[in-house]
Amino acid sequence: MSQSTRYLQSNLNLVLLIERSPLKIQRVDARSGSAEILQSLRQKLSPSGDVVSPRGRALTEKVFGKPLTPSEVVSAICQDVQREGTAALLRYSQSLDNAELSADQLRVPPEEMANAHAQADPELIATVRRIRDNVAEFQAAILHRDVAIEPRPGVRLTQRYVPLRRVGICVPGGAAAYPSTVLMTVVPAQVAGVDEIAIVAPPTAFGAYNQDMLATCFELGVKEVYRIGGAQAVAAMAYGTDVIPAVDKIVGPGNLFVALAKKLVYGTVDIDSFAGPSEVIVIADSTARPDFVAADLLAQAEHSPGSSILISWDESLVDAVEIELTKQVALLSRNELTLESLEAFGALILVRDEQQACELTDQFAPEHLHIETAVPRDQIVKIRNCGAAFLGHHTPVALGDYAAGPSHVLPTGGTCTWAAGLSSNSFLRSGSITEFNESALRDIASDVERLAEKECLTAHARSVSIRR
Repeated sequence: MSQSTRYLQSNLNLVLLIERSPLKIQRVDARSGSAEILQSLRQKLSPSGDVVSPRGRALTEKVFGKPLTPSEVVSAICQDVQREGTAALLRYSQSLDNAELSADQLRVPPEEMANAHAQADPELIATVRRIRDNVAEFQAAILHRDVAIEPRPGVRLTQRYVPLRRVGICVPGGAAAYPSTVLMTVVPAQVAGVDEIAIVAPPTAFGAYNQDMLATCFELGVKEVYRIGGAQAVAAMAYGTDVIPAVDKIVGPGNLFVALAKKLVYGTVDIDSFAGPSEVIVIADSTARPDFVAADLLAQAEHSPGSSILISWDESLVDAVEIELTKQVALLSRNELTLESLEAFGALILVRDEQQACELTDQFAPEHLHIETAVPRDQIVKIRNCGAAFLGHHTPVALGDYAAGPSHVLPTGGTCTWAAGLSSNSFLRSGSITEFNESALRDIASDVERLAEKECLTAHARSVSIRR
């Protein structure tokens, strides 16, 4: 398609979208109270919710013969994979992804990754290398180091950090390819010193058959990539099969079924977080440009589903952003899906002042927080709960998605009140080391014996007293 043709098509889309019914994004005036819409959106976006497309519901009924809930689907799949192993993986690949695979086709051959790398756009490989360096620099800087103290003569106490041996990474591949997810998960694991990294991606043109994704894996030195996605991939990595050895931890984004599967296998393995649809809250004042703000909201809605919320105490800005949303959505390649997401999970909220904006944001606890104000550092100190914050008019969330250095794998659904985003430290296991000499043991022995005897654990007490 020529540039002029694309221009005409974009303008036609713009005319059609402007002529349709007005944008149905929710507007909330919260100046005289709280914004209940935030609680409603939080419930809909929870990983325990039911944000599934009509196609997904129809496929569930076809495969299982009845309208199961997402949790029931995930439970059935994980039980089958645990019981049957590879046979279940192949069956679900065929029924859910329409992929006819044999056991020896599940793993992507090394020569296929090498070929993808050889044929890749050199500029893409150069970009991958620059981003890898950005991510590695930041992740190495924050990596935990062993800490040892000698509080008293004869006593040495150490907290040490050991990298996990083997981790599994989920890379989505349903509606788009995500080389960025490979970078944002693999590089932190490598910085931590993980020995074995296994990537799973659905057997689709955007997943494990995507040449850019495979080229990125090869460039980073990843040797294991498997053509399997969804809950079945999570189960395979948790329980292990004859083709895919079990891992110690599973990380990476995915749809509702992936999130529920990770939740189900937690305890058998560790996971990064219970992630749901992507979210952003933009806090903006009169210094913000409406076109910038609209572009930032649309960037999250484009995930479809994705929640995009503006909170501002400038009513004229809210009005201008709404107009810009209608203009800009027509220019997007995924404009219909983006529009549906914006109307289902978006909101424009007018508040009294900066303080109320910060309070509402803290209550929602968004995955992404973008503060587009005159002095954004003044607001961020008032907000405890967000997965990742982006400060200033020239720091769009896309910088964090693709290149800045912190990982874009973040807690959603309000879980950032207790969960953290993925980092190199996510791939370390911490443990303590205690060393006492004979003199130091004698000094503390009576305290240990006294508490042990109070708890009627006389063997504990004797293990100390016998050494006196």
